[in-house]
Amino acid sequence: MSVNPTAAAPGPAVAPEIVRVARKHHALVRLTHWANVPLLAGLIASGLSIYWAAPVFLHPYDPATGTRDGLATLSVFIARLLHDTSGDSRNWIYDHFGLGTRTLATALRLHWALAYLFMANGALYLVGLALGGGWRALLPRRGDVAEALAMLRYYLGVVPNALRRRPWPHPPIAGKYNALQRAAYLSMPVFGALVIASGWAMHKPAQLGWLERMFVNYDGARVVHFVCMIVLGTFVVPHVILVVADGFDTFRSMVTGWSKRLKGDGDGHA
Repeated sequence: MSVNPTAAAPGPAVAPEIVRVARKHHALVRLTHWANVPLLAGLIASGLSIYWAAPVFLHPYDPATGTRDGLATLSVFIARLLHDTSGDSRNWIYDHFGLGTRTLATALRLHWALAYLFMANGALYLVGLALGGGWRALLPRRGDVAEALAMLRYYLGVVPNALRRRPWPHPPIAGKYNALQRAAYLSMPVFGALVIASGWAMHKPAQLGWLERMFVNYDGARVVHFVCMIVLGTFVVPHVILVVADGFDTFRSMVTGWSKRLKGDGDGHA
């Protein structure tokens, strides 16, 4: 058998690409993170139906809307803006984001069942932060102001530059989170603690009078509870935007617990 002398010799073997990864989130942190979504949705829906029975944000009676409830007035505005005539416009928010009106007994039972699960979920989250050491990544740092401004500039420009197909490099981040993420994630347990404390102050004002007085009075606890509900509920929107802008690795790490280790990252976290 003849051998072709011109046949090319096999080239050097190509080494497979090695992707380094680092552990980013403890399993308990990931579990409680995703569990918060249905828990908060149920708490907000049931809470709105409880609020309908005794609104705290009141204004002088408006004959045009037939109500003193500020949330009902906002509902009328939204219904008219959307040209929605399918029901009582004063109940638009309660019907679309709550369990509806005249469901107080059901809403109270569901709200407290979910509240106990929410408190247990929060406790497990703190345990996961402690076991995984994730609490260290949430602590404020000396250069947070400058880093926050750099990240704000990046987030504002990432979409326009992507549409123009222009490079828009991510600012260097030496840690698991950037300054904006740290501030947001650190504030969520604070609002969670406030919503729990104000909830107990409303539930047991006689037995927990000292707790009620921390919010000045009963209505003060209701106002804090409502504001915290708005903050926790609306946090989902900027949270998702920040995750999308930060890249797929951020989302994947909250599912798998692992993150690609970026070159030059001092502590090995993406």
